[in-house]
Amino acid sequence: MRRIVALLCVPALLTGAATGCAGDPAEARSELTVRVLVRDINLRPVGVDCAGTGPYTHFHNRAPFRLLDPDGRTLTEGKLTSGRSVPAFEEDLEVSKVPTYCEFRVPVEVARRDAYRLVVDDRPPIALTADTSEGPALVAVVPS
Repeated sequence: MRRIVALLCVPALLTGAATGCAGDPAEARSELTVRVLVRDINLRPVGVDCAGTGPYTHFHNRAPFRLLDPDGRTLTEGKLTSGRSVPAFEEDLEVSKVPTYCEFRVPVEVARRDAYRLVVDDRPPIALTADTSEGPALVAVVPS
């Protein structure tokens, strides 16, 4: 099952450029991390820089992104950081190159909303929904 998973998680240790764009300055804002997992199942070592492959080539270092509210207003925008390869399977295959996904993480500060949508490189928005599997998070799963 190949798909893209995008998450907004509690603050991460990573840095990235994102700027607030819309909303009342007095609105409550939350520091979150946009986490995009591109399930491209590429063979590479775990922990190396990567970019999306195949239909996901628009996921790459410095690709522009926007985080939208349900009404389509931009809450924040910026550029993706480099992706890092993560193992596609939990099993230790005992080889140097394994099937991996490419994971992107970018911290943002956004106004609180019931829902968010992620736009990368002006492609169609990815709807984000609530998920608590990694603590307070929002998740989107888009079939490939």
